[in-house]
Amino acid sequence: MTQPDPAAELDRIFAPGGPLSRAIPDYRPRAQQQAMAARIAGAIRARQVLVVEAGTGTGKTVAYLVPALLAGGKVIVSTGTKPLQDQLFHRDLPAVRAGLGVAASAALLKGRANYVCRYHLARNLEAGRLPTREAAHDLRAIARFAARTASGDKAELAAVAEGSPAWAAATSTRENCLGGKCPDFGGCFVVKARREAAAADIVVVNHHLFFADLALREEGMAELLPACNTVILDEAHQLPEIASEFFGTTVSTGQLIDLARDAQVELRLGAPEDRQVAEIVRAADRAARELRLAAGAREGRLPAQGLEREPAFAAALAALAQALAAAAAALDRLAERTEGLASCARRAGDLGARLARWRADAGGELVRWVEVYAHAVALHMTPLAIADSFRRQLDGPPRAWIFTSATLAVGGDFSHYLHELGLDHAASAAWESPFDYRANALLYLPPGLPLPNSPDHTDAVVDAVLPVLRASGGRAFLLFTTLRAMRRAHERLARACRETGLDLPLLVQGEGSRSELLDRFRRLGNAVLVASASFWEGVDVRGEALSVVVIDKLPFAPPDDPVLAARLEHLRRNGRDPFAAYQLPHAAIALKQGAGRLIRDERDRGVLVLCDPRLATRPYGRQLLDGLPPMRRTRSLADVEAFLRSARIDPSREAPT
Repeated sequence: MTQPDPAAELDRIFAPGGPLSRAIPDYRPRAQQQAMAARIAGAIRARQVLVVEAGTGTGKTVAYLVPALLAGGKVIVSTGTKPLQDQLFHRDLPAVRAGLGVAASAALLKGRANYVCRYHLARNLEAGRLPTREAAHDLRAIARFAARTASGDKAELAAVAEGSPAWAAATSTRENCLGGKCPDFGGCFVVKARREAAAADIVVVNHHLFFADLALREEGMAELLPACNTVILDEAHQLPEIASEFFGTTVSTGQLIDLARDAQVELRLGAPEDRQVAEIVRAADRAARELRLAAGAREGRLPAQGLEREPAFAAALAALAQALAAAAAALDRLAERTEGLASCARRAGDLGARLARWRADAGGELVRWVEVYAHAVALHMTPLAIADSFRRQLDGPPRAWIFTSATLAVGGDFSHYLHELGLDHAASAAWESPFDYRANALLYLPPGLPLPNSPDHTDAVVDAVLPVLRASGGRAFLLFTTLRAMRRAHERLARACRETGLDLPLLVQGEGSRSELLDRFRRLGNAVLVASASFWEGVDVRGEALSVVVIDKLPFAPPDDPVLAARLEHLRRNGRDPFAAYQLPHAAIALKQGAGRLIRDERDRGVLVLCDPRLATRPYGRQLLDGLPPMRRTRSLADVEAFLRSARIDPSREAPT
């Protein structure tokens, strides 16, 4: 029996009137999509490592799902966020599977914190101690949900907010899971989800879960990779940052406070008479909170060495280590009482060992740093380079590895990305967006703006953008590289709108969740959203509701960031130019991500406003501009106003209801 020709089969599948056009609403054949699918099909057959950049509108999800489904075998698809994961599993995968008529089974797998834990839910209900009456009400709602749900996925319970403290009392972590010793193991939602994933042909995960599994693989405990034939990593530009997090170690006051909370519940139910151990546990809880107080009013990412030289922080750190060691010893004495107490003792010992390693300052290829939040402190130890660690994950049984994103190359060159992940021998390919950027987009560089380090820069950005917003009737994202600039811009823009009579709905990041703000933005139809990094990627607003994207300055990471500073020094020591080798490529990829918010559909039209004068005055400015989609460029406000008029955007039109 002759085997079907792979190229002819793809021609049939992607053709007008073919299987995909019948299964996917508004499907349009795209040469780039079919070419990408063909290249991925070849890589899967050859069990090759392939890195693919596909411009916005290529339809890369379909381009990798088709060859993956046709090839058969076990496939892991990992994407950047849980919303994208849900979209892929519930919308894209069923449509492609139906179009191809294949019977491949599929499973959605999330991290354990997304599933109700029957054991911890019952223990905390019984103990009855939650911080607020509302949290107690939420916990009872979760209990009712747990009794009727088949999956235990908290995404199915919209009535309890994702940020409710009740979820911490109703879910497990890797640290506090009792595993096979849990009395509720037989009905565990996490175990059920993992069994379904083990049996499925295609498993859809997110990057954080994927890398958590890789970290376990370092300990010989990986669950996802051993049985798979193909790994597809979508939104792959996020991988270096996420890999650094998972190949490092972290000890946080949040983890310690969670341990103290769990231990107090277990003591109350398993050793209620032992008040001495309960007090030792409370002392560890207080020591964790004291460490946060010792960090002062500042927030953000700080070098470890600077904080450790401060007497108050150093003393609080030493006191925490002592209190944690005492708690571990005290809990260990009661470990035989219940499995829950044994688990708490193990956790205390593990956190103590991690804290000791962090304080020891291993140096070399690791950087130690501290992240200070409003109510917590995290002590991180991060590798300066992850190439060797990641390259080891590609060892083992031969399988295909597909990396794809709209933003991986810099000026068509993949070398920065390949070097960062240790993919030096990988094949690579790129396809430009099928959208007509020359006709549908205009790139505006406002003249006369001060340099970004000027104290007047943010005000000047708002002043330069006001006439654009007047011409567009709002319908804009204003994206800033820092929260401080975002807040300043929102204040000035609100005042300017009042003073000039420009009546536009103003939204600002922080007023609600990202999904809530985007829903309001779409519904209003003429809004202006002022935001920062979390809106630079993974945001899809199609049509005239978004017709202008403003970026305040080039997204270079702040040079005082402790991890960046250590990496740049590491590159210098190894004879490389830190700016060319690291800072410029990262800024180029981030800029492409931000600019990618503008044109999301072949019918979209809009203006990209870049407010950093270095694009016109520095040698690297042209390189960054040339890395963007091929838009017409102008420095004339009149050109912008004419373009917006030609786009038939009517500022006087009423917003849709």
